[in-house]
Amino acid sequence: MRRLARTTLLVSLCSLAIAATAEASVLLAVHGNRARMKDLTGQRSDGELEFMGWGRGQSWGAPFEKVFPRLGRVPILGLNTHTPTIREKITPRGIATGHGDRYLMALSRAIHTWGRPIIVRPLAEMNGHWNPYCAYNANGTRRNAAHSQKNFRRAFKRIYLILHGGDEATIDAKLARSGMPGIGTSLPENPSPTLRILWNPQGYGSPDVPGNRAHVYYPGDAYVDVVGNDLYDIRFRYAWEANLALFKRYSHKPYAIGEFGLWGIDDPTFIRRMGRFIRIHPRVVLATYYSSERGSIFDLASKPRSRAAYRKSIAPLNR
Repeated sequence: MRRLARTTLLVSLCSLAIAATAEASVLLAVHGNRARMKDLTGQRSDGELEFMGWGRGQSWGAPFEKVFPRLGRVPILGLNTHTPTIREKITPRGIATGHGDRYLMALSRAIHTWGRPIIVRPLAEMNGHWNPYCAYNANGTRRNAAHSQKNFRRAFKRIYLILHGGDEATIDAKLARSGMPGIGTSLPENPSPTLRILWNPQGYGSPDVPGNRAHVYYPGDAYVDVVGNDLYDIRFRYAWEANLALFKRYSHKPYAIGEFGLWGIDDPTFIRRMGRFIRIHPRVVLATYYSSERGSIFDLASKPRSRAAYRKSIAPLNR
């Protein structure tokens, strides 16, 4: 009996260890075609990154229920504020004051219907001037109050609360604490980790001025499930030090490489370094290569040395 009990205990412990290992495994994703990425590198991508312009899935484009299934086991939605014809459909202040609630509620309900793991990456690279929700222009001048860092933080909080759902009173009380109007309804819950909200700046701001540093846009721990960074090899200033600084600053949060890629060059050293960063930091839960689109300057088809390095250093990491 004692031997049987010990055997049963060992089997249980091994099962728990295997489950913990599987749960801790990094998700590997790609922007572009998962099948093409597998052909090029052997990577079995867990999901695809899809950029979702404001209103997409509800008022234009294919509906959410058509979009989600084609993005793999774990869809990754990059939520932006533009449409195909309008560079900025809604400002951070517009989101914060409830003018985007109809869309956010539709997305929240669609996520609940989906019922499986999904990552939403709202307003990424917010400290990059090329994004309309950044607080700065390229020349370092500030944009107007509708694009302030405070309004960005409030907008992100509102997105987080609506997408995660819950009862009206709880959501409205949290919104009121940040000076925002309520939503006026309860929503189905989308708890973490089934839904994870990714706050994803760049390690360096562009322009690189104090008010445009990543932490200025941070909405607070209660409104972020995963912290991320984008890292590209553009022949110089790889920004590894900024990536590590962000990783350490938010050491209490899971971490993601929201995008990484090779900007028109073949550099296997960068790929090997990325693979090592993921391997030695178990807090990394997601790494997304940009991009596997045919003809893209980032596509690994034209980068044989990096492609080989990727196959060896990164593709096996989620197995």
